Amino acid sequence: QIEIHVFFFVMRIVLRLLLIYFCCYIIKSFIWSKIYGPVMTVYMGPWRAVVLVGYDTVKEALVDQADDFTGRGPIPFLVRANRGYGLVISNGERWRQLRRFTLTTLRDFGMGRKGMEEWIQEVSSQLIDPKPFDPTFFLSCSVSNVICCMVFGERFSYDDDQFLQLLQITADTIKFGSSPWGQLYNIFPGLMEWLPGRHNKVFADIEKMRGFVLTKIQAHRETLDPSSPRDYIDCFLNRISQEKDNPTTEFHEDNLVSTVLNLFLAGTESTSSTIRYALSVLIKYPKIQEAMQQEIDTVLGQKRSPRMEDRKSLPFTDAVLHEIQRFMDIVPMGAPHYALSDISFRGYTIPKDTIILPLLHSVLKEENRWATPWSFNPQHFLDQNGNFKKNPAFLPFSAGKRACVGESLARMEIFLFMVSLLQTFTFSSPGGPDSIDLNPEYSSFANVPRRYLITATPRWE
Repeated sequence: QIEIHVFFFVMRIVLRLLLIYFCCYIIKSFIWSKIYGPVMTVYMGPWRAVVLVGYDTVKEALVDQADDFTGRGPIPFLVRANRGYGLVISNGERWRQLRRFTLTTLRDFGMGRKGMEEWIQEVSSQLIDPKPFDPTFFLSCSVSNVICCMVFGERFSYDDDQFLQLLQITADTIKFGSSPWGQLYNIFPGLMEWLPGRHNKVFADIEKMRGFVLTKIQAHRETLDPSSPRDYIDCFLNRISQEKDNPTTEFHEDNLVSTVLNLFLAGTESTSSTIRYALSVLIKYPKIQEAMQQEIDTVLGQKRSPRMEDRKSLPFTDAVLHEIQRFMDIVPMGAPHYALSDISFRGYTIPKDTIILPLLHSVLKEENRWATPWSFNPQHFLDQNGNFKKNPAFLPFSAGKRACVGESLARMEIFLFMVSLLQTFTFSSPGGPDSIDLNPEYSSFANVPRRYLITATPRWE
């Protein structure tokens, strides 16, 4: 027993070092590109990967040659978690149909529209607590309930044990996916199936989530009114019924379950982490927090809830929120693409079955696109007159046909949550601004922000 524990302890250390080395190896491509150019081949063990560096290169691939770069590789962890179905890992006609349907349906149920604002307004009342607290739990619940409204047609109580278990599974799954053990599974999936380890618990937990989704789907079937769909599941069930005689349809229960899981996972973790990081930034820079509050007070006053159309009247606030996302650099290597066939790009041939990494880190920190790329600077998004200005190199959600399907929802949530919170509270930390470290807690395929106790002090009596 002791020898087994020692073995796994040593393996954890070795794997963590290998993952850190691998991530640094890829990120260093940003530096190497000055010598070798913006399109480079690197090898991750036996696997060939092409790294795309800089805004011009990434845009040319993902936008100008979008059809060539829509592939998503068969990542073993995701393939097993999704049983080979769903939006995230699909390609070809399955991907096209599921993406088109998902974008249209989510927009119909509020993504990027005024209806979403009402679901986000109630956040502030949950924060009234005179004691320092960790906002991670609260933000995960609040953000997750937004996607739950659109997908399941209901919100969950913050003390719902089943809901809390799903949130914990979500956090554990995403953490495992970017951990050394998760990457080992991707490299040696056949071997890992025979070994004990965290992956077995993660997959067992994912099956619990799958069971929850199946229960919700069955409840929707029993109460479905085809003429009045309530949410994403109802719309998908209607489409299944419409195409029941089509032998090649992609609208069936397997794709429904996996796509719902995709939406729940993606719609919870990344946005809540971004908002949590935003609070840390504002505690780190209290003068910026104060300037945002002054602007919000001038436009909204004390009581009127924010709306999306207020964004154009809050240029400084909008600039800060954009800079937070740029500086956070949440997915530095971008989601991996895949060459489904030979690709001709910039005079090179990228062979079929090559992993393609659009290095978003190199776009968000590119020196000729940002005045001070390594410093937090809201002026990156303001012109000389203090008006908001766009920057085409702002690509935290990637670009092209495989850009994040929930981008407009995430942008809305970040804006409405943060404006509502700053309208009501001033945020601080028991250790003061100097105690806040904006470097990620750990960085691999995602930059995960550090966790801090914060205090939310009501601004108005």
